[in-house]
Amino acid sequence: MNELLPLMTYCFVMSSTPGPNNLMITATGANVGYRGALPLILGINTGVALQTFVCCLGLGQLFLAYPDLHTLLRIAGALYLVYLAWRLCRSPVGKAQAAQSPGFVQGLLFQAVNPKSWVKSVTLASVFMPAGMDLMAGALLVTVVGSLIGLPCTSTWACFGMAIRHWLREPRRQRAFNLLMGGTLVVLALMFLR
Repeated sequence: MNELLPLMTYCFVMSSTPGPNNLMITATGANVGYRGALPLILGINTGVALQTFVCCLGLGQLFLAYPDLHTLLRIAGALYLVYLAWRLCRSPVGKAQAAQSPGFVQGLLFQAVNPKSWVKSVTLASVFMPAGMDLMAGALLVTVVGSLIGLPCTSTWACFGMAIRHWLREPRRQRAFNLLMGGTLVVLALMFLR
């Protein structure tokens, strides 16, 4: 259990802190509620789990050997965040929002270009893989621990979005919130490009 504590702590910190995934989940939770955000939450967590598993099996070594791939990922991730910000800022307020909210597939695919997810996955693969354990078993252990901790952490962000929904009932406030969240995504995109 002592070996699992650092892994669990790292997964908790990475899953709980603000980042592109959690901002999207918060905005979706605020606009369409938890049930509407659930496909996005499940897509993000599935994408992170697949990414972690593949990194633990060896893809992380590729990124360590070819650091230029990180530059490519940062650019692709930044462009996608700007696209999401544009969609969020232009989205209508109210019930029409539900049809335009990101869902399972968008959450899953976004992990391929999300630099924070890559950092988490590569770190899990390079730092937290159990020594002396079969590669497949170690990859499964790290992935399962990450998923068990990540799902409730990301769900909390949707609940936070729901908690501020009452304040967002007025269309003007909801529009301002969408603009703020979109602007925050653009700032994150610019930070990725540094």
